[in-house]
Amino acid sequence: MKTAFITGASSGIGRATAVALAQAGFQLIIAGRRPERLAEVAAEVAPTPVHSLTFDVREQAAVEAAINSLPSQFQQIDVLINNAGNAHGLSPIQDGDPADWDRMLDGNVKGLLYVSRAVLPLIGEGGFIINIGSIAGHEAYANGNVYCASKAAVAMLTRGMRLDLLPRGIRVAEVNPGAVETEFSRVRFKGDEARASKVYEGFEPLQAQDVAELIQFMVTRPARVNIAEVLLLPAAQAAAATIRRAGS
Repeated sequence: MKTAFITGASSGIGRATAVALAQAGFQLIIAGRRPERLAEVAAEVAPTPVHSLTFDVREQAAVEAAINSLPSQFQQIDVLINNAGNAHGLSPIQDGDPADWDRMLDGNVKGLLYVSRAVLPLIGEGGFIINIGSIAGHEAYANGNVYCASKAAVAMLTRGMRLDLLPRGIRVAEVNPGAVETEFSRVRFKGDEARASKVYEGFEPLQAQDVAELIQFMVTRPARVNIAEVLLLPAAQAAAATIRRAGS
């Protein structure tokens, strides 16, 4: 049985991806910061074998300790989904909170690096890494400055990883969603439910399952195939900040 390692698996795209890959026959390593949520995911995909790891991707020592603790059954990893990430705040650059900048750069960029570095010794030829980017990594939008920069870094890291890992026969790809209705906006607006809900008003956004089904498709292609980069948008979205809403 092949093994998939998914970060940020306690909610949203990560959780949906865990379900989709369990349905595709993978055993799972699911990682996140909320053990009670990870337990829910494990119960949802039963009887799929699951090993849960609780850590914050921003903490290098914790990442390495958790991955080094994997039992033998989970020490050969076929697929790594670097999904963990965050957005904090939505402000013009001159008003940005440096603490928010640190959270985004540490989670979206350094966290991806820490996890990839720790997992790569466990990935053999034919393995697959998918980094979850964003449309924001390919075009900036007003007040999204540091979040957009962090996702642009993910895009360039993905391309660099694909070059560096080619001699090892490891495929590397990036999935770039547009507007997806998850906890993303609640986190960005620090729990302001009313403000978060307005992000998705007047149109039908993507659901986490839509992204998960794409990931499932990508990792189940023949070994000769690498769908290297995908931009996935809801039908109502044409660009990062261009969305057709009801009444507009």
